[in-house]
Amino acid sequence: MKKILIVQDGGRPKGNTAQLADSFKRGVEEAGHSVEVISLLRHEVKGCLGCNACRYGKPCVQKDSFNDLVPKIKEADLLVLASPLYFWTVSSRIKAFIERFYCIAEEDPNPPLGRYEKYPVKDCALLMTAADDFFWTFEQAVSYYQFALVNYIGFHDKGMLLAGGCGDTNGKPQIDKTDYLEKAYQFGKNIYQREEPAV
Repeated sequence: MKKILIVQDGGRPKGNTAQLADSFKRGVEEAGHSVEVISLLRHEVKGCLGCNACRYGKPCVQKDSFNDLVPKIKEADLLVLASPLYFWTVSSRIKAFIERFYCIAEEDPNPPLGRYEKYPVKDCALLMTAADDFFWTFEQAVSYYQFALVNYIGFHDKGMLLAGGCGDTNGKPQIDKTDYLEKAYQFGKNIYQREEPAV
C-alpha cells in the first residue's frame, strides 16, 4: 500500500479540477492505497520569500499552513498536483506550494549538475484541467512540472493527465461531458499496478 497526497487547487470547490482529483482518488482507493486530499483553497500557502532563514533543517518563518503540511509531504510515497490551467501554467497557489519545498531541502556536498541540495525521494504526478484544447495548451505547465519537480527536485514522474476542453471559463464545469473522469479513475487505479514486487 502506498501513501498518496493530492494537493489540489482551483477556484470552485466542485469545479473541473476538483472532479478530476476526486476521480483519481477513487481509483487509488479502489487499488488499496491510502490517499489524502489537501485543498489550497482551505490551506493558505504563501510563496517563498527567498530569505534563507530555513537553511538547513529549519522550518519556514512564514505563519501559514505549509509547515503543518511538511510531515504529510515527507510521509507520502506519491505527491499529486491537481491544478487548473491559469495563464498557461499551474495556478499561483500550486506554484507557491512548490516554491516552499525550499525549506525541506537538505545540504548536498556533491550535488548533481543543476541542483544545489537534495530533497526527499518521492513519486509525483500531475492532473490538470483547461477550457482550451489546443496542441500547445499545456506546454508551459508541463515544462514547469518537468523542470521543477522532476529535473531539479528529483521526484520520479508517474505520469500526467491533461484534461483540455472542459468547458468555457465563464460557464459551469463540463468535465463530466468528457472521458477525463474515467481516465483519471483508471490512472489512479493503475498508477502502481506495473510495479515489481519488493524482494
